[in-house]
Amino acid sequence: MAVVESKEWYLSAYVSDGLPTSDHLKLRSVNLSLAADSIPDQHVALEILWISVDPYLRSIMSGHDDGLCIPQFQLNQAITAFGIGRVVGTKDNNFAEGDVVVNPLSPIAEYCVASAAFLRKIDTSAGIPLPDYLNSLGLSGFTAWVGIEVLGNLKPGSNVFISAAAGGVGMVAGKLAKLKGCRVVGSTGSDEKVKLLKDEFGYDDAFNYHTETDFDAALSKRFPDGIDIYFENVGGKMLEAVLNNVNKGARIPLCGMISQYNQRWTEREGVRNLLNMVGKEVRMEGFMLGSYMNRFGDFMKEMEGYIKEGKIISKHRIYNGIESFLESFNSMFSSSNVGKVIIQVRP
Repeated sequence: MAVVESKEWYLSAYVSDGLPTSDHLKLRSVNLSLAADSIPDQHVALEILWISVDPYLRSIMSGHDDGLCIPQFQLNQAITAFGIGRVVGTKDNNFAEGDVVVNPLSPIAEYCVASAAFLRKIDTSAGIPLPDYLNSLGLSGFTAWVGIEVLGNLKPGSNVFISAAAGGVGMVAGKLAKLKGCRVVGSTGSDEKVKLLKDEFGYDDAFNYHTETDFDAALSKRFPDGIDIYFENVGGKMLEAVLNNVNKGARIPLCGMISQYNQRWTEREGVRNLLNMVGKEVRMEGFMLGSYMNRFGDFMKEMEGYIKEGKIISKHRIYNGIESFLESFNSMFSSSNVGKVIIQVRP
């Protein structure tokens, strides 16, 4: 395996609005040397097994800062995401061939050479499926945990609303709130997902935002006593409706605003009733995971316990093959997916 042909995705043009197409995202083959003398010190060569597909990637394809303060992808360079790989060559004493690792800066590709400093080894003997390390134990799970447990400051009996509740982050956030003894309601994009949230994930109630389009009425019906915590995934009209239904002292962790990602910032929906935050002393707080890495160990310990006890079960939508990235990415902006979107690069 001295030289391999590796397929990789790159950005050929920035996406100003709408969904990316094959005019923006392209797949190419590159020859990559995995020979020992080609691997720099403190680096490893990886065969990539799994790739996490996440909505935040859309914000770093636009060519301008959309508010996340993450550097934009560079044109004609491989784009990156969270991934899982198997070590096939190493120049670092902390890793051996055959180790399986999480790489937060994995190219969306079949092979790569990566800095060992960013890799985290997976204990494959723990009996946890590898996709879980990109879901409940990965970016989605940690995002949900920080928003719900750290910023939400949950108390038993709190009324919690989760938007985009059937997505990778929303499912975990809702389950964590239920495990803390809260009453949890979610919004999602189909009747099938409403049933899933209530029957499999234990939500107290849920509604389809395509059929119940008066969000204010939908929320006032389900929260007669008001909303204490809103885990914000959507933005726009949903956030505005929430602010009409929050209680005094409510907390709103801002995870993302997927309804706005595909629009130019000048065309995004404004929120007209922010004054509610003043009168009701609402705390709305955005967060980036990099600011909470000191809590990652706490998160892993708690979440691994829940998974081993069967209290949290990951739900994946798995696409096969590196070629499926564009399709899998765009699927997140429709109502077609249930759970966390992941690509299985290698069987």
